[in-house]
Amino acid sequence: MDTHLDSIPSTVTMNDMLDRIDETKYTLMEGTTTTMCQVRMVNGYTVWGKSSCVDPAKYNQALGEKYAFEDAINQLWPLEGYLLAERRFQADLK
Repeated sequence: MDTHLDSIPSTVTMNDMLDRIDETKYTLMEGTTTTMCQVRMVNGYTVWGKSSCVDPAKYNQALGEKYAFEDAINQLWPLEGYLLAERRFQADLK
């Protein structure tokens, strides 16, 4: 089999996605407990994750950023899965 085709994986891993992240920025929306996470991929595509805390007295910046990042990652799974499926289709690996 062609070694190029052997190099196309059959699954997307968390490390695959993390390796494709170019930049991550966090913003606490003014006057709220809503944390936004902007994740820009190496190809320039951007996804936004968000998290909110109901009780302002219990807001924790580190947790807000963690959950907002997880929300952004959850949006990337189907996008990266589609990209891999397309790569495999183009390589006739269906």
